[in-house]
Amino acid sequence: MSISRRHFLAGSAGVSALAVLAACGSNNDSSSGAPQSGGTLRVGALGKTSAIEQDPHQTLNNNSDFLISSLVFDALTVPGENPNTAPRLASRWEQLGDPRQWRFVIAEGAAFHDGTPVSSADVVWSLRRLHEIAGETKVPVTSPGDIVTDGPSAVRITTPAPNRDLPMLLRLMTFTVKQGTTDFARPVGTGPFTLESFDNGNARLVRNPNWYATPPTLDAIEVTRFESTTAMANAVLSNQIDLASNVGAVAGRTAEGRDGYTVMRRSNDVVIPVVMRTSDGPFADVRVREAMRLIVDRDAMVKQAISGYGVVANDVLGTGDPTYDRSLPQRGRDLDKAKALLAEARFDLTKTYQLFTKDEAVGEVDSAKLFAGQARDAGIKIDVVTQDSNVFYDETWLSAPLYTANWGTNDSVVFFASKTMYSGTKWNETGFHDAAFDSAYRRALAARDDATYQNASHDLQRIEYERGGYLVWGMADGVDIASSRVHGLPTLGGFGRVQLERAWLTN
Repeated sequence: MSISRRHFLAGSAGVSALAVLAACGSNNDSSSGAPQSGGTLRVGALGKTSAIEQDPHQTLNNNSDFLISSLVFDALTVPGENPNTAPRLASRWEQLGDPRQWRFVIAEGAAFHDGTPVSSADVVWSLRRLHEIAGETKVPVTSPGDIVTDGPSAVRITTPAPNRDLPMLLRLMTFTVKQGTTDFARPVGTGPFTLESFDNGNARLVRNPNWYATPPTLDAIEVTRFESTTAMANAVLSNQIDLASNVGAVAGRTAEGRDGYTVMRRSNDVVIPVVMRTSDGPFADVRVREAMRLIVDRDAMVKQAISGYGVVANDVLGTGDPTYDRSLPQRGRDLDKAKALLAEARFDLTKTYQLFTKDEAVGEVDSAKLFAGQARDAGIKIDVVTQDSNVFYDETWLSAPLYTANWGTNDSVVFFASKTMYSGTKWNETGFHDAAFDSAYRRALAARDDATYQNASHDLQRIEYERGGYLVWGMADGVDIASSRVHGLPTLGGFGRVQLERAWLTN
């Protein structure tokens, strides 16, 4: 989840947002004519057996699980093209007179798959449960009591401080379930498809003809879980599936030019940064982090790790944000300066440092190995350690001095500030605690006008660029391979790729 899609300032402070559900998201061309009804779309998505998860409020590490949940359940808001936040279960929202409070109104006619109307109590139950499981990172309130009903068809959310980006921060996270639900073996959602069967991460979903938005034209979607992009690419090229979702650059290049296939590139899709711990350890010295950023050969990383399907980045997360600051000098490789900084910081070059990674995002392991090789040119010895994803998230993430991460939402600087860098976040990947950064973050959320917001966003980016803990060498395109029979596919980068409700097939 390309993303020039976000007009950050629309639907923001003090403005009531109202849009047409059918207009959300963005889809590839329908030049083949009007959408045709019927058919079963066979979709491949990555997923590990060890990470299979059906509870939509738990962390969904498998693309296949996230895709299934996104089609069975509805979130309050979803990614959009312009603005980048579109309605879904919430048809509209507004910031109230107390700027800490937002009111979200449930879409008219919204009902669960068994016909039960969605109530505000269901939404409150779901948001509180999500907050209980994931904390403020997914629902930025202080306590469950900050989420309350506001009549039978609306909920009111109170944040600790004014937060103009709350609707954006809730996108594709706030899956709503029936009040009291904790067993998801036979899920009853509100989404465009109902779950007919589920087996070891593979699922068959059938059309929900009573969906409150425009119902899908497909009869069904079959999701097949693949352990590797290679297997998924082979499946689509041998007509075992119709769509290989996020299959990666190598497969995309293989499929380009083949008759009967379409290769879709969605820009600003996935970022795979090198994460350096700032609070302690060997990378706590800002001079060392600066040296690491000067060591990397960004062009080579893009060409080799993601096969040229992407662009060079500049150590700031959120490259698809309209407020992205392109005036920051583009860093290039400067080994002499890097060596001087390492010497000045007395960085120990006799040691071997571990760079942890996992085979999760396409190109993630390759990028780690490439960077390790480049670091040797500056005298730094790095041992790449590839871990199982479960082990990585249990033992390494948020604590190791050096590791790779991957994120599929890249259209918001404030999103990353909120989720990974603000000192109060649960997911502070770099152990970053910077008073000026926190102040800029609060100013961005409290901004009442566009200029104030942009200035605060630029301050966040400058601080991240100068002393943050991320080495952001590039931005990978999302690459999907589809049979030429498939139309109406999402064009958004990042998690927007799961919005398949408008897909259709030619006969």
